[in-house]
Amino acid sequence: MVKIRSSEITPEHIYLSRRKFMQGIGAVAAGSVLAACGVQAPPGGISNNPSGAADTPHTAEPGPTEAASDELGDSLTTYEAVTGYNNFYEFSIDKQAVAKLAEGFQTSPWTIEVGGLVNNPKTFGIEDLLGRFTQEERIYRMRCVEGWSMLIPWLGFPLAGLLKEVEPTSKAKYVRFETLYDPARLPGQTSAWYEWPYVEGLRLDEAMLDLTILSTGLYGKELLPQNGAPLRLVVPWKYGLKSIKSIVKIDLVEEMPTSLWMAAAPHEYGFYANVNPQVPHPRWSQSTERRIGEFGRRETLMFNGYVDEVAHLYAGMDLAKNY
Repeated sequence: MVKIRSSEITPEHIYLSRRKFMQGIGAVAAGSVLAACGVQAPPGGISNNPSGAADTPHTAEPGPTEAASDELGDSLTTYEAVTGYNNFYEFSIDKQAVAKLAEGFQTSPWTIEVGGLVNNPKTFGIEDLLGRFTQEERIYRMRCVEGWSMLIPWLGFPLAGLLKEVEPTSKAKYVRFETLYDPARLPGQTSAWYEWPYVEGLRLDEAMLDLTILSTGLYGKELLPQNGAPLRLVVPWKYGLKSIKSIVKIDLVEEMPTSLWMAAAPHEYGFYANVNPQVPHPRWSQSTERRIGEFGRRETLMFNGYVDEVAHLYAGMDLAKNY
């Protein structure tokens, strides 16, 4: 698959003008968003959540990008659905409470420490990253481990550019990411159910792939707190839980990091978390998904449709064991 170039994506001013037009003809139901990514409850009360948890529909104004699509011809998920409801556990496990709890969350000043097995460790302010690296838009599919998906126009830059700045040493094999730990600002972190802070990781070759980006925005706008402001990871061929939010620390390490979900449920979540329709979750199939805003289900694509770009990374591996 060929990723959409920045020049082929609808500019922000067209997004906004279309939004004004759509607002003029009335509002429609948008749905709700769940988990490390987000999920919408479809019309009719049919649940998208294979775990059986109840989803509550949410009425919101329609999105501004009805005509935009990816390289497969699929329409973007509305801005309101992407940003409306999130299950960002650092705020709350209640997806309907997160957006409200995240209001007023301060993302400036914000620094990101990049170090570990590198020759040139650095600490960046978010403004440094915005000024140093060219921000581009990427339309990516996002597939949640819970069986739903979205199509989002992210704004950001390749992680590889940042890693080259700090010069990983020959001992560096993995990249470890860490979310802000501040229970006073992130009340969900008072829960004893999880090992805070949220940690995720990638193999170094995965991190250096051009598809892997650090996102600073979506739909031509800066990220909102519930979407992981001011900086989050986006790895489109992996389940959304890998795309860690509100990053404050990135370390190059020799040993495979243990992620929050690996620690919480090692029998359910492995390190790779590659989208693979042939490997079921212990509690549900991964062969199909519900695209937010659509009725019915669609087949899930291997590596979320990015086979041409990423299959070589896993040549010779047993993907059922290395899930």
